[in-house]
Amino acid sequence: MSAKLLEGKLIADQLREILKQKIQAAHARLRLASIQVGTNPATEVYIKSQKRIADLLGIDYQLHALPKETSQEAFCAFAAGLNRDAGVQGIIVQLPLPLHLSYTEVIQCIVPEKDIEGMHPINLGRVVFGKARILPCTAAAAMELLQSIGMGLSGKEVVIIGHSEIVGKPLALMLMDKLATVTVCHIGTYKAGKLEEHVRRADILIVAVGKPGLIKGEWIKEKAVIIDIGINKIGDKIVGDVEFEEAQKHAAWITPVPGGVGPLTVMMLMRNLVEAAHL
Repeated sequence: MSAKLLEGKLIADQLREILKQKIQAAHARLRLASIQVGTNPATEVYIKSQKRIADLLGIDYQLHALPKETSQEAFCAFAAGLNRDAGVQGIIVQLPLPLHLSYTEVIQCIVPEKDIEGMHPINLGRVVFGKARILPCTAAAAMELLQSIGMGLSGKEVVIIGHSEIVGKPLALMLMDKLATVTVCHIGTYKAGKLEEHVRRADILIVAVGKPGLIKGEWIKEKAVIIDIGINKIGDKIVGDVEFEEAQKHAAWITPVPGGVGPLTVMMLMRNLVEAAHL
């Protein structure tokens, strides 16, 4: 048996057409404000991807490049102007930020209605109650992939590796809302030597750590679904956190890296922008 590829690009293309129709039907020009503090080569690639998708959808993508030395106070003052601007429907903060800036503080400078990353504490709080309309993009992309294969989540054993605020924590809440049985593993699980035993019983395995080969292919349960969110550069290759070739022998579905979660994450950002415009 060889696992089927769970490709995010195919779903992203379908969603792009749906969003395009919604935007055209609204007869409004949406504007997305992107804030970058300092420069970073990896960030530049992501920005180009965002702008390309925005252009395809007819969204006005405006990049605001702030100096690396920008203080917390100066950032919040700049964000306040975008908050007040009725022509701006959504705001995104590019990561990583310079070390002197705290993302948890920075994101709170943006009003929840324009936080299209879904990371403002109020938006995350709505995830807890299952009432969020703007969802964290990567977590939302993972959910979209699972829904695309028509797999019922109720009662499924889901193991998430990584407990970040961006992916692991909100994803666990979203899956529990679908009545999945969720286990979240992290560095404590790894140090206790218990990672393998959790992975082996996962009907659905979601990995978002950023450590190549962390999950051994032989650990994968037969006919499991694997969503590998890890992005790692090895020489001139991009690989995930799961040993792909060996895992593919056991799983029913597996995301390729690249080409799995990534293309869909940017589209989730644009879906959030359309939702923010309605709000």
